[in-house]
Amino acid sequence: MRGGYYLRIRPGESFIACGFWDPNKEDLYRIRKELETDAADFREVLRNPSLKKSWGGLKGESVKTAPKGFDREHPDIDLIRHKQFIFVRSFTDREVLESGFIGNVDRCYRDIRPFFDLMSDILTTDLNGQSLLDQ
Repeated sequence: MRGGYYLRIRPGESFIACGFWDPNKEDLYRIRKELETDAADFREVLRNPSLKKSWGGLKGESVKTAPKGFDREHPDIDLIRHKQFIFVRSFTDREVLESGFIGNVDRCYRDIRPFFDLMSDILTTDLNGQSLLDQ
């Protein structure tokens, strides 16, 4: 929910991207509160070998110290500081022209699915795990 996928094919500038580029302030706060409470599931998703192979690591802008109301000494501050939660994978012109390119893009997007599943869970529940959809 609310995340997005992006594909750009342009000579010398081809890439795919996905995630949460500009989450609204309520969503960003909810994500940060989840990470403050328990970032274990988030870190587990980021460590997934398939995700790492396809996408590398989490990217996106971050605040320099800590968001307002969050402890800058928190053990998961590296994640809490994020303002964007995105993944980007670049392709050379040669890779784009290969016969397996579409399959490669499809595999990358399938590999990121656990991240989107987790983010959907976070953004559709409160901090007690109660669904926000039933209200």
